[in-house]
Amino acid sequence: MSLKDRLQEDLTAAMRSGEVLRRDTLRLVRNAAYNLEKRNQRPLSEDELLAVLAREVKTRRESVEAFRNGGREDLATKEEAEIAILAEYLPQQLADDEIAALVDEAVAATGAASARDMGKVMGWLAPRTKGRADGRRVSELVAQALARADLGGHDVAGTHGAG
Repeated sequence: MSLKDRLQEDLTAAMRSGEVLRRDTLRLVRNAAYNLEKRNQRPLSEDELLAVLAREVKTRRESVEAFRNGGREDLATKEEAEIAILAEYLPQQLADDEIAALVDEAVAATGAASARDMGKVMGWLAPRTKGRADGRRVSELVAQALARADLGGHDVAGTHGAG
């Protein structure tokens, strides 16, 4: 069964069972996918639909942070419940140790030696972590790994060409 069919079936089931939060969350995703289909003037592929789901999760994570900072724990909790619903449709997320192993592999593969090589490393990692890890978390782990590499070389940014 395709992801689109599964979303539709689960939406119908949620409507029948009276699960308001699940129904509303799935409707929002379906509408986001529908709008993208209209803009592209073609049906979405499975990967594009997964990207829509990942974007919806990312938006909600940002909302959780904003609501917590604003003292609205009730709204943050609702957003987290929506994230849990959406996560059911996404591929299994990578654990931090799995991401760290990929980061080490990326640093070795790209020959990255300092924070200036962050783009190279992220470029290598992006296709391997897409939809399976939060980009912000991957970026944090890459920055930490490159900072450790930087400390080994004692190269300070801004010292080149200062003669």
